[in-house]
Amino acid sequence: MNWTRFVVIVIGAGLLSSLTDWFFAGDWIHRRWTYPEIWRKGAESRAIALTSPLPFLSCAVFLYAALRIGLHTAPSLAKFAAAIWCIGPLPLILTNAAFIRMHRVFVAFQALGWLIKLMIFAAATLIYLK
Repeated sequence: MNWTRFVVIVIGAGLLSSLTDWFFAGDWIHRRWTYPEIWRKGAESRAIALTSPLPFLSCAVFLYAALRIGLHTAPSLAKFAAAIWCIGPLPLILTNAAFIRMHRVFVAFQALGWLIKLMIFAAATLIYLK
């Protein structure tokens, strides 16, 4: 495994997937389709600092797992991303929405954002393989 290439791909896909987080759950969505009593008051800088490394970790684990399993085609990587989405983020988001007051638009955007994030990881894996 080419570790330099691995790190470059993880950094690139991590940055791109961070933008999807910002787009699908960021200020624009957050301000319009959320309930203010749910969110913590004050500065979010600590929360942002603590969660910023997570897209990079997710990408690294996705890339490593896909390589270890032997997925080498776009359809197999897309199916792997969709399977991960159905196993993890989607049920978690829907369960949270069932028990926590979350606007339906916010829930839909958050779920869609996770699917796109995982597809970005699949595309990054394909780029790594070329």
